Amino acid sequence: MTVNLNDYGLSERLVREAAVYEGLYLARVSEQHRDLYKVIGEGGEIQARSSGKLGHAAADPTEFPAVGDWVMVDRLEDRGGSAVIHHVLPRQSALIRQSAGRESTGQIIAANIDTIFICMSLNEDFNLRRLERYLTIAWDSGASPVAVLTKADLCTDLSEKLSEIAVVSVGVPVLTCSAQDGSGFDELRSQIKPGETVAFVGSSGVGKSTLINRLLGQDRLATGDIREADGRGRHTTTHRQLLRLPDGGIVIDTPGMRELQLYTGDLSRTFEDVEEIAALCRFADCSHRAEPGCAVQEAIRSGKLSKERLDSYEKLQREAKYAELRGRQRENEKFRRMMGGKNAVKQRRKQERARGRGR
Repeated sequence: MTVNLNDYGLSERLVREAAVYEGLYLARVSEQHRDLYKVIGEGGEIQARSSGKLGHAAADPTEFPAVGDWVMVDRLEDRGGSAVIHHVLPRQSALIRQSAGRESTGQIIAANIDTIFICMSLNEDFNLRRLERYLTIAWDSGASPVAVLTKADLCTDLSEKLSEIAVVSVGVPVLTCSAQDGSGFDELRSQIKPGETVAFVGSSGVGKSTLINRLLGQDRLATGDIREADGRGRHTTTHRQLLRLPDGGIVIDTPGMRELQLYTGDLSRTFEDVEEIAALCRFADCSHRAEPGCAVQEAIRSGKLSKERLDSYEKLQREAKYAELRGRQRENEKFRRMMGGKNAVKQRRKQERARGRGR
């Protein structure tokens, strides 16, 4: 079996970068199950694991391979055991969130993606504040977000919801679709270009796998029925998976996320309207509370800006500042690991100056 990696998004840039690694082969990560992977190379899909050296050099989980990554492996078939991933090639984009729980580390949702389909159903799952979170990490990823509103057949106030969405999704295409009647799928398919990779993200049960099955033309991914109690679909996807579409293009299915805390994010793109209003405040350090000449409070009084959107912006601002602090701590830790700490660096500099004087 011979696989044409161009069908999986291979580019000339990747070919040039891979040529540096003699004796290794180019492949793309197609599945991830904790520390085990599947990769697609010219010989087909095989099992793989990370090398010990790659794991030791990683200062953060985001430096480990993830679905969508292009990697260098030691073999193209696994009859002699799992392939070993020795290098991860530089990413074009990466969708990252804060790891669930108390760990202050990042988790890559998908790598090397061109478009992010943020799926939100038009029934009980509809949540503008959650959409703002998704948009914040999506704009930061290097990929382009698209809002996909699913289960349109269950919505009785579509025009009202679209008006609400328009306020928080400036510059983002908004698509509506229904798996029941097939509406919206042609428009969805038109967003996926041959050779490009799209990732489907969203809460559990919003219908991501159903959308992908329809694009595939077969029921390849497991799906669940809607619960009568709350109108939500049952969670079915348990791991990230990369699949090639018959018409060209590559999709990445992801499990639903109960938590979506910021690891990095672009608030300026998501809350462009809030920041434009804040720039009109009389004082540069306005807290938007009770200061005279506060343009933000005036916008809330006039109905131009909702208090809920301001609250969401300020909450994500606090998370972003905390994430930035953690990021500096991670960089310092990485520097210490690489250089042996500041004292070791000073000692090396003294030795270099001493050698210079001795010449």
